Amino acid sequence: MEQLQITSATPDSALLDLPWRTPLVDWPADVLAALPRGISRHVVRFVRLDGRVLAIKEISESVAFREYDLLRQLRKLEIPAVRPVGVVTGRRDDDGEPLEAALVTEHLAFSLPYRAVFSQALRPDTAARLIDALAVLLVRVHLVGFYWGDVSLSNTLFRRDAHQFAAYLVDAETGDLHRELTRGQREYDVDLARTNIIGELFDLEAGELLDEEVDAIAIGDALLSRYAELWEALTGVESFGSDERWRVAARIEQLNDLGFDVGELSITTDIDGTTVRIQPQVVDAGHHSRRLFRLTGLDVQDNQARRLLNDLDSYVAATDRQEDDPQLVAHDWSQNVFQPTIRAVPRELRRKLEPAQLFHEILDHRWFISEQAGRDIPMPEATASYVENVLRHRRDEKAILGLPPGEPDREGDVDIVDMDAGPDAAPEDDHFHLST
Repeated sequence: MEQLQITSATPDSALLDLPWRTPLVDWPADVLAALPRGISRHVVRFVRLDGRVLAIKEISESVAFREYDLLRQLRKLEIPAVRPVGVVTGRRDDDGEPLEAALVTEHLAFSLPYRAVFSQALRPDTAARLIDALAVLLVRVHLVGFYWGDVSLSNTLFRRDAHQFAAYLVDAETGDLHRELTRGQREYDVDLARTNIIGELFDLEAGELLDEEVDAIAIGDALLSRYAELWEALTGVESFGSDERWRVAARIEQLNDLGFDVGELSITTDIDGTTVRIQPQVVDAGHHSRRLFRLTGLDVQDNQARRLLNDLDSYVAATDRQEDDPQLVAHDWSQNVFQPTIRAVPRELRRKLEPAQLFHEILDHRWFISEQAGRDIPMPEATASYVENVLRHRRDEKAILGLPPGEPDREGDVDIVDMDAGPDAAPEDDHFHLST
């Protein structure tokens, strides 16, 4: 008789306690977590286990292992995507009939499926920010040679990133990893994304969740133009005269402003030396987040990092420490500004937003009330005002989004992504097997 087997790079014996002998659609409410629903071809459920939330998707064994391996490879390539936990095989019901395998992934705290973002009528600027985030994600996966095959809002999760959103790949089931994508593969992926997004927006329009000013087709077209703009900025060849070499530094600065680091530039000149051609060879996302991490140890989204770095620069100027060691100044900023601000937020309210997002919104609130008051409001006063007038009225975005407390997600169909694994996470090169 076939035994239940769990294949995982990070084994957890508590997984054996879940009701694997029951079809996923019939799992009892006492093991389910209340999370917002999305759209999927498969049955997906969320469970709470040992203080974390997992997503479990029923799927055929071969597809489960293939997606599991793809997701592991994407994480090694530092693509924001699902963190795979394991694959469960050998499932049988109480009558001995075989059940489908299950892919287990870990939930990403503070993530928002697009329908949760649209819980109120979607404004045009919000739609544009979501499309921008998806375009950046699509460029990133294409740069590493990943063909997605099913790009859509439903297969993406979004995290607040200062005034923008950051997008995370959810479903790799239809994807494939290549050494390099052809232009045709990229164009097909982008065109499919446009078609899917327009369909999803029409669906929202039918549910009266779309602002009347939002043009679904124009939003879909915007993805094409935004993707083309980013791809050209990151990979395009630029030619200029030999007396304009300042444009090399300008190109690097442009890529940094987009949030990307240039690991290498290919620079060639004509035989007579009159024309210079440059092209980025290695482009990595997360320029600002890496700089902030090096200075402070804070690991945040890239736009959040940009905002925190701006505040750090203001601190440097205000304390007249331009000549001091940057890491020492950054440490003092963290100890005297960032950490006290976060600690000033009541503990029960901190879970509503990520710390970096909290700090960003407090800075925005400080600017707003300072303008109203006609004076510079101190940070502690601004924090207290934000907590009482804004944060207490915000919904909790850490875990339960859009559902009443205690209500299980009985039709949950969202795959989950996670980018929270820290340096102490178990290595993903070795697999362990649990069985009963």
